[in-house]
Amino acid sequence: MDLEFLQTLDGQILLGVAVAAVAIGIGAIFLFSSKKPKGCLDPENFKEFKLVKRTQLSHNVAKFTFALPTPTSVLGLPIGQHISCRGKDSQGEEVIKPYTPTTLDSDVGHFELVIKMYPQGRMSHHFREMRVGDYLSVKGPKGRFRYQPGQVRAFGMLAGGSGITPMFQVARAILENPKDKTKVHLIYANVTYEDILLKEELDGLAANYPDRFKIYYVLNQVSSSCNSFFFFFFSVQLSWIKVLTLTS
Repeated sequence: MDLEFLQTLDGQILLGVAVAAVAIGIGAIFLFSSKKPKGCLDPENFKEFKLVKRTQLSHNVAKFTFALPTPTSVLGLPIGQHISCRGKDSQGEEVIKPYTPTTLDSDVGHFELVIKMYPQGRMSHHFREMRVGDYLSVKGPKGRFRYQPGQVRAFGMLAGGSGITPMFQVARAILENPKDKTKVHLIYANVTYEDILLKEELDGLAANYPDRFKIYYVLNQVSSSCNSFFFFFFSVQLSWIKVLTLTS
């Protein structure tokens, strides 16, 4: 009788140990799968990232795609913050300038910068000379603002020229988060229609999220590229600005 009791007890212990082991294994899998990947950025030291693709968007605008260490790596840039990029100007002197990637951490394995290269721009020279296979020195995250989902009911944004990239980053993060119901209204100013950056991507957000995202393009000069528009005139520093709703 005592032997049977011990055998039963041993079986119960073994079953308990097995159940506990399975529970620990499931818990470990859940912990590691739900853990946010560590970003590749260093706020104190510059790190090198390889240029793997360069896409010319216009005569002075290009999209630069940089590889991260592995196909599943993330940059680790909080929404609303930017990075510092280091390069050399036409005189060979070091220059550092802030930029905001147009990609999010949901875009794994790489990050992208849309850069407008100005004739006299010191960092513009560095990007203009970059070729596939070159490396860019990057440090970050930088910036005081950090967006938290749902922190406001609606965002009003105003951007001009290449300043659209931080607005695009925040707007895309808000709209692509199914738990975030924030609405975004963006006024985007440029000199001409051809100067508009990320227009295809912005129009895509407007088409995919018509109830949450509104984009208003503002031009200083109107060309035949504007298929349809309406004018609204107002005075700013003694000059007239044409505000247009554009359709592609």
